[in-house]
Amino acid sequence: MLEVRNLSVDYRGNRAIDNISFSIPLGQLVGIIGPNGAGKSTLVEAMLNLIPVTQGSVRFKEKFLKNQLLRTSYVPQRSLIDWDYPARVWNVVMMAQTVQTGLFRGFGKQARYSAREALERVGLYDLRNRPIGELSGGQQQRVFLARALAKEAELLIFDEPFTGVDRKTEDIIYDIFQELRSEGKTLMVINHDLGDSLAVYDRLLLLNKRLIAQGSRQEVITSDNLERAYGRGLARVFA
Repeated sequence: MLEVRNLSVDYRGNRAIDNISFSIPLGQLVGIIGPNGAGKSTLVEAMLNLIPVTQGSVRFKEKFLKNQLLRTSYVPQRSLIDWDYPARVWNVVMMAQTVQTGLFRGFGKQARYSAREALERVGLYDLRNRPIGELSGGQQQRVFLARALAKEAELLIFDEPFTGVDRKTEDIIYDIFQELRSEGKTLMVINHDLGDSLAVYDRLLLLNKRLIAQGSRQEVITSDNLERAYGRGLARVFA
């Protein structure tokens, strides 16, 4: 189980997320939703020990997550990535193996096989020698999905993976998410869309600095919960 207990983060004197607690059974696909500025990215960055935490703990399989990050894979928002960095598709995916082998050690046959399999899975092996800056937005997102797959992590976290991608990429990502879930992987996905796409998730977390609601789509997407998270006007649109 993934367990988050009383997690809080302060940023420049303000409380970014406040006393958030939840538990997720292994092998679930979980959607994280909420308005802009609700602390969705802050939550996952705090879970992964990427930013300082004011209080709280995160455990995965009964051990502190910060001590087992080799079992996790994180894909940040595309807007945070330097797409002008002179790297080819193959090298970006192989970076997932650097964590396992060390920066100055060579890559073995298994590492190269994992990278090839991941690129084939997202339909980009033929573009492996292309500079990543020359790819479309959807293709770039698929490269980072392949990088996450090549790491063979047990917990995978994605920050708005569907933003600015084409329909083909969206379908590929959804299919792979379903496959990973069937393999027993645990996935957390920050999602800004409150439409039909929410039906794919086993569980939703609705945030606005605090945890407003958690559970199934039917339990979370109610007028009362949406009003607490988004305000009365937007709640009418989404409910």
